[in-house]
Amino acid sequence: MTDARVWLITGASRGLGRAFTEAALAGGDRVVGAARDVGPLEELADEYPDHLLPLPLDVADRRGVFDAVERAAAAFGRLDVVVNNAGAMLYGMVEEATEEQIRAHMDVNFFGAVWVAQAVLPHLRAQGGGRLLQVTSMGSGGGMATVGYYGAGKAALDSVSEALAMEVEGFGVKVTIVQMGGYNTGLFTAGTTNTEPLARYQPLRAEMEAMWGDAVAPEPDTAAPVVMELAALPNPPRRLIVGSQSFDHVLEMDRAQADLYRSWEHLSRIAPG
Repeated sequence: MTDARVWLITGASRGLGRAFTEAALAGGDRVVGAARDVGPLEELADEYPDHLLPLPLDVADRRGVFDAVERAAAAFGRLDVVVNNAGAMLYGMVEEATEEQIRAHMDVNFFGAVWVAQAVLPHLRAQGGGRLLQVTSMGSGGGMATVGYYGAGKAALDSVSEALAMEVEGFGVKVTIVQMGGYNTGLFTAGTTNTEPLARYQPLRAEMEAMWGDAVAPEPDTAAPVVMELAALPNPPRRLIVGSQSFDHVLEMDRAQADLYRSWEHLSRIAPG
């Protein structure tokens, strides 16, 4: 038990967060599972009464995040692996979204992750190290119609996490941006806020929905072994794509972006800056 780690996982009640929680518990670790609704964790807590602490938390509430992290650190005496996983989906065209929808979305997907990082860092620094896994997306490198705000939040978290990794490495804290592929997490159902559709975008909306298709996404527990191994690496990568198909898609997108830059290199080089 001396080698058991303590995890703090946000969004732990469903999807990827639930899969990571179950995998960590099965490996003998202890977990603080944070979620807005911890009801789905009750049965798991009964199974692991000394290893799982369900912790109610809305990551959009900064003060609440700091209070919850203090409880989490006190529960098992330390924090070894923090998984910033809580997230939501705002589905619709950029023009369709209301200010309230956009701000609420960013409060969870970007600011919520920042609040968690700010709250846990003093604990990780004081104990001489730890892991911070920032769950983003394989699509965070570029926007796509109907999920532009989701991509924007993940891209912002990507950028901040790159900076954060540089800032805290000297304290023994390792930050990894975990670019998840598509998994059957319920994000597009229970975790989705839909905009009010504008008729002018219906052809594109139909095109995008056809592109998403009816393919069945893999279950979240198939991604858990990757995260478990990642958390155990003595020198983890700063970025990791999770998913074989997603890996290929990201490389394809990167190549396309590089080709685009090269095709307009002559125009870029006119300016000396």
